[in-house]
Amino acid sequence: MDYLSTIRKPIDGDMNNFVELFKQSLTHGEGMLEQILKHIRERGGKRMRPMLVFLTARNLGEISDVTQNAALGLELLHTASLVHDDVVDESSERRGQPSVNAAYNNKVAVLVGDYILSTALLRVALSDNHRIVQHLAELGRKLAAGEVLQLSNISNQDISEDVYYQVIDQKTAVLFESCCILGAISVGASEEMIEKAAKFGHNVGMIFQIRDDIFDYYDSAEIGKPTGNDMLEGKLTLPIIYSLTHYSSSAMLTLAKKVKSGTINKDEIAVLIEFAKQYGGIKYAERKMEEFAREARSFIDECVKPELQDSFKAYLDYVIQRNK
Repeated sequence: MDYLSTIRKPIDGDMNNFVELFKQSLTHGEGMLEQILKHIRERGGKRMRPMLVFLTARNLGEISDVTQNAALGLELLHTASLVHDDVVDESSERRGQPSVNAAYNNKVAVLVGDYILSTALLRVALSDNHRIVQHLAELGRKLAAGEVLQLSNISNQDISEDVYYQVIDQKTAVLFESCCILGAISVGASEEMIEKAAKFGHNVGMIFQIRDDIFDYYDSAEIGKPTGNDMLEGKLTLPIIYSLTHYSSSAMLTLAKKVKSGTINKDEIAVLIEFAKQYGGIKYAERKMEEFAREARSFIDECVKPELQDSFKAYLDYVIQRNK
């Protein structure tokens, strides 16, 4: 099934406009800044987040310039956060291409991230909607807090599924939740519908991050990051957390602590990955995704217009089944 075509069908014109406006927002005449912005523009991506903004708005009202500026503000904020995250994580790649910090240097990457963040604020201000501006500012704070929580969790020797959910809630789920909130606010939806849409977005975001974390246990050039990359960065994700907490192994716990201390090597990571696969970690993570998906499907059945249900279902199925 061509999920992306099904998702885009009722919002295709809106997405085409969005892409053009996004490119315009990340254009700056000549010089180094323009070269770097061009590098970021050409990475593209599937635009999953703005699509969710537009689908939510279309479901609850009529898409307008307010919706466009809200979507642009959110996607630019997300783009800025990725540029900064690559500096923090010392990542050399983003979507299979050199990251800004790798192609240039950390100083340039931080400044370019700041430029894009300021552009996000400018765009969202053009919505002329105080609540949208306030929500985007709060989103920026939450994303930064989520990254700090993740960094602090690396040095925390406790291995906890609850802490894992706290991190991905603040790091990823809040972003998808905000897509639905901003889309709903932009068309003047009721508080009840804003709340229900937000819950749907949160569930989608939790699924998105769990799926992303599962990728780390398989070797594929399509994904754009090497196997075990999360562990190299000191992060323990749901499959290995489950296996470690349900099947006692002092040897595996010792390796997990080496992940946390940053002293693990690739051969040892391969052992942990195999342990997670052998002791049900991947299957458990997939079951957790399905739990969140059940709640999301209930929202689609109860709150989405019949003519938009195929697009919403395709969106959810794509997030669950995507391979990169």
